[in-house]
Amino acid sequence: MKSVYFDNAATTPLRDEVVIAMQKTLKNSFGNPSSTHSFGREAKSKVELSRKTIAKLLGVTSSEIFFTSGGTEADNLILTSAVRDLGVKTIITSAIEHHAVLHTVAYLQKHYGITVLFVNHLEKGEIDLVHLETLLRQQKNKTLVSLMHVNNEIGNLLPLKKVGNLCKQHNVLFHSDTVQSVGHYDINFSDINIDFAAVSAHKFHGPKGVGFAVIKKPHVLHSIIHGGEQEKGLRAGTEAVYAIVGLSEALSISLSNLPSEKKYIQELKSYFINELQKAIPEVKFNGFSNNLDKSSYTIVNVLLPVLKEKAAMLPFELDLKGIACSKGSACQSGSNKGSHVLEAIQSSEEKAYSSLRFSFSVFNTKEEVDYVIEVLKQFVFSKN
Repeated sequence: MKSVYFDNAATTPLRDEVVIAMQKTLKNSFGNPSSTHSFGREAKSKVELSRKTIAKLLGVTSSEIFFTSGGTEADNLILTSAVRDLGVKTIITSAIEHHAVLHTVAYLQKHYGITVLFVNHLEKGEIDLVHLETLLRQQKNKTLVSLMHVNNEIGNLLPLKKVGNLCKQHNVLFHSDTVQSVGHYDINFSDINIDFAAVSAHKFHGPKGVGFAVIKKPHVLHSIIHGGEQEKGLRAGTEAVYAIVGLSEALSISLSNLPSEKKYIQELKSYFINELQKAIPEVKFNGFSNNLDKSSYTIVNVLLPVLKEKAAMLPFELDLKGIACSKGSACQSGSNKGSHVLEAIQSSEEKAYSSLRFSFSVFNTKEEVDYVIEVLKQFVFSKN
C-alpha cells in the first residue's frame, strides 16, 4: 500500500538537518539554561543564539522574540495580556480565525467584559477591508485587531501590510496569527505595521511543542504562566533548548530554500488542481484555495460532488489506502461540529457536500498526486 502525507497544514515532517541539530543539542547541551555554571551557560548560549538567528531572519530584534510552546500559547499570551495589561477594551476579529484566537477572545469577553466585533467576510472568505475600516473609525476605546495571515483551512491570504497600515492610521493595535505563513513566505516584520505575531515550528519542518511570540517594542506584556523568570519574565518554565535549536534550524533552512521550494510546491498544487478537475469535472474549491494569487501555495480545500451522508467515512477510507488529509483544522479533530470556517463561508447548497483539505510540502511528489486523484475519482463515481 502506498503512503501519502497530504496534511502538512496540520504538521510537517522534520527535516534531517533539524533532527541532527536537536540530537546534538540533547547530547551536548543538556544543562538548565537558567543555571549559572558552565553547563547552564552552554545551554543558555544555544537559546540566545537561536533567538538572534530567528530575529535576524524576520527583521526584528532578539528582545522582541519570546519562546512559547507553540502558536496557541503565543496567541493566548498576546491577547490575554493585551486586555489585562495594555487596557484593550475592544477586539476586532473574524469568524474564520483559528480557535486559538476565537476561544481566547470568547474567554476574555466573558471574564473581562471586553467588546468583540466581527469583521465581515466576502463570498469566498476574503476579509472585507471596507467593513474593517468602518469598524476602526467607530472605535473610541483602546482596540486590537486580530486577523490571521494565512487561513489554516482554506489558505486565503490576508494583505498584512494593508491591514497593518489601516490599524496604524486609526491608532489600533494589530495582532496576526502567522502560524501558516512564517517559514513559507519572506516576511520582514520591520516592514509591516504589526504589533504582535504568533509562530509555531512544526508548520515549517521543525519540532512540535515550540514556537514564539513576536512582541514589537515598545509594548510590554506580562506572563500568563507563573513560576519563574525565564524569557525575560514573560514565560515561566525551563526552556526546551533542543526544541528551540530545532526551531531555529528549521526556519533558517526553510527561508534559505524558499525560492526553489515555493516554486516546487506551487507547481505541485497547480498540478493537483488541474488533474483533479480533469478527473472530476464537477469538483469545486472552498475559499480561494484554487487561486494561486489569493491563497497559500501549500493548501487546497476541495468540495467534492458527493453528499455528506454518502461521504461520512471518506477520511477513514482514504486513511485505509494510506492517504493522510483532513476535513479541517487538526485542532478540531475531536469535535463533531465540523469546520467553523466552512460553516461561515459556504452556501446552504455547498454545506450539503463533502469537503477535504489537502496540504503539501517539498517532500511530496506528482506521483503521489496521481495516486490520490485516482482514489478520489473512484470514490466519487462509486457514490454517484
